[in-house]
Amino acid sequence: MYLFLMVLTIAMAYGFQAWTNMSTNLAVDVIGLNGFDMGVIQSVREIPGLLSFAAIFLLLIMREWVVALVMVALIGIGVGFTGMFLSFGGLMTTTFIMSVGFHFFETSNKSLALQAFDHNEAPLVLSKMRSMTAVGNIVAGIMVFTTARYLSITALFFIVGGVILLAVVYLFLFHKVSDPGVPQIKKIVLKKKYNLYYILNIISGTRRQIFVVFALLMLVETYHYTIQGITILFLINNILTWLLSPMMGKWINRYGERNMLTLKYVVLAVVFGGYSFIHNEWIIAILFVFDHLFFSFSICINTYFQKIADPGDMATGTATGFAINHIMAVIVPVVGGAIWIKNPQLPFIAG
Repeated sequence: MYLFLMVLTIAMAYGFQAWTNMSTNLAVDVIGLNGFDMGVIQSVREIPGLLSFAAIFLLLIMREWVVALVMVALIGIGVGFTGMFLSFGGLMTTTFIMSVGFHFFETSNKSLALQAFDHNEAPLVLSKMRSMTAVGNIVAGIMVFTTARYLSITALFFIVGGVILLAVVYLFLFHKVSDPGVPQIKKIVLKKKYNLYYILNIISGTRRQIFVVFALLMLVETYHYTIQGITILFLINNILTWLLSPMMGKWINRYGERNMLTLKYVVLAVVFGGYSFIHNEWIIAILFVFDHLFFSFSICINTYFQKIADPGDMATGTATGFAINHIMAVIVPVVGGAIWIKNPQLPFIAG
């Protein structure tokens, strides 16, 4: 299960990072979309996250590890066709397909990890998965940076999608696994004792959209970063994540989830303030790196849930939490895109 999850995590990260590196430039420089258009597309991208509780019902017809494989295959298909439909509707459609795979996989991989590993092992495994995510991101960044000047953006998206599908085929043919742990409840369950877990997911969803949509849009639209420039920043981000994420599990076991999340949100408040009121591209780039680095702290939300959850609730709990995470993730890009047109500082002040 460990190897299975790591390979799928790298494949997912490789595809999503390549998509992230290129999609904003594709939208702004090739298709000619504005901030409101981007907000709409990003809201559509988050709809599968809002519906990720439906992953529970897939368990009625297939094993959870098969769900993980199928979802990563969908990421490959969505990313592979992104550069072939150069319009607002085309980008929205391929983004939605990619997003279904991404969000449903994020639900199943966390569930499988929390079931397969105990309370002490799970923080270490989840932090290692964050590290492997960074590895996939680094590979994607190097590939995009070195080939963007020689290959069309259509070819780049197609190659990335093909690599992801090859990884899925390899695992299906040569590395099948079994579902671990206690049989999971195959329906949506909301419990009062999980209320704080749900609130933490709402906060996490809001913070993530400000980074994914508006921090990137600021770099491209305000500071005119190219694909290569964005890629360099993500390479720096992911090298740091690769180096530091394995320590995260040890820090969680030592200091606890409360202290780690408190530190995260204090630092992010400072970062969002910097985005709002500092107008130096080098300082903004540094803040962007700090912003990304603290994504690893989201592991704390999942390990906190593992400690309070009933064993049969892992699948439904992670799916429900992930869906709740995306309530604000669907709202924030559209509302933020509308106020971005009025004043680009406002989404960050709100954050």
